[in-house]
Amino acid sequence: MLYQMEVTSQSPEEGIDSYIELASDGEDGNPELSEAVRPFAEHLLNGVHFHRDELDNMIITASANWRLERMSIIDRNVLRIALFEMLHCPEIPPKVSINEAIDLGKTFGNPDSGAFINGILDNLLQLVNRVRAEKTAGA
Repeated sequence: MLYQMEVTSQSPEEGIDSYIELASDGEDGNPELSEAVRPFAEHLLNGVHFHRDELDNMIITASANWRLERMSIIDRNVLRIALFEMLHCPEIPPKVSINEAIDLGKTFGNPDSGAFINGILDNLLQLVNRVRAEKTAGA
């Protein structure tokens, strides 16, 4: 959905609706988005969309010699999802987000995506842990 939103400039609501419409007719190969999963998918899409500048700036600082535009759309969006989870989903341990991102990169990206994603997220882990600690202390 994030890929589609980036290519078509759709809003999160349009992206979700479009995905559900295409998945329900079974013609594009997308799995259906179950009612149980939809709230979390919406949370991720809206969160990545709302925090995109913050996420992108962090990714840029952690990716020496890589401009965001040079990254594949898949890698860029997997990084955004994982980083959003790491920063804004305290119920998900950061290592879980990193491992899931690596798996997504290996599944949907190119042969080097898993290692690339791992390197950037691992580089951001200390910063993420500091931010999470500050949020917890401030709560």
